[in-house]
Amino acid sequence: MDEIVRQAVARAIVTMRDNLGERLTIDDLARAAMFSKFHFTRVFLRVTGLSPGRFLSALRLAEAKRLLATTVISVADISHQVGYNSVGTFSARFSGSVGVSPSGYRQLHGMAPRIADRQAQPGSGATVRGQLRVAAAEVGPVFVGLFAARIAEGAPARYAILPGPGPYALTDVPLGSWYVLTHAYGTTPLDNHGLRPFTGLTGPVTIHRGVTASLADVRLRPRHGFDPPVLLALPDLRQAAVSRPLAS
Repeated sequence: MDEIVRQAVARAIVTMRDNLGERLTIDDLARAAMFSKFHFTRVFLRVTGLSPGRFLSALRLAEAKRLLATTVISVADISHQVGYNSVGTFSARFSGSVGVSPSGYRQLHGMAPRIADRQAQPGSGATVRGQLRVAAAEVGPVFVGLFAARIAEGAPARYAILPGPGPYALTDVPLGSWYVLTHAYGTTPLDNHGLRPFTGLTGPVTIHRGVTASLADVRLRPRHGFDPPVLLALPDLRQAAVSRPLAS
């Protein structure tokens, strides 16, 4: 990836993070990146997998998750801090992306005991399977799910939580195109910064009528600043990685 492009996108993301409560336009972000807004939108999508607007929305909801889990600030105040004028709109957007209401997320201390997937969506009988691989690292339990976009938000079409990297199979997958997204933590603490998060993505995998299986290997790597946040509320994979470390 061109370093000039990486730096431009990084400047835009810093501007987003520093101004989550402000009204930011594509023009504002393009100026921060020092690109024309048309060129900026294309390169931002290429680098992050999301449009600037959707990435900004994800950052806002991720900050809301953090504040709900770590502070006693009211839901109304949090919604304003992350750029929403309407608490109702914020609550609806949060619930749809995270899978639980803001107040429910706070009561769960940021960890979902279970994940609601789209089982109501008719399956096709097809299976998406492959290998979850990671190079030169020890990784704990891995969440793997199917999503309509390149971000873990909303109910996955199908998902599994595996004890570690290795083979996976997601069965009775609905018709459509799906991205395979993974999330995990390394088992070795990083100084005082906790456990290193890992991610992986492949796709889209398209399921047509008559398809019985699709192969989709995924390579896990450490997360970086260009990755959109994981919005879906997940079980405590971090604690599981500590309590059940796996050999590489």
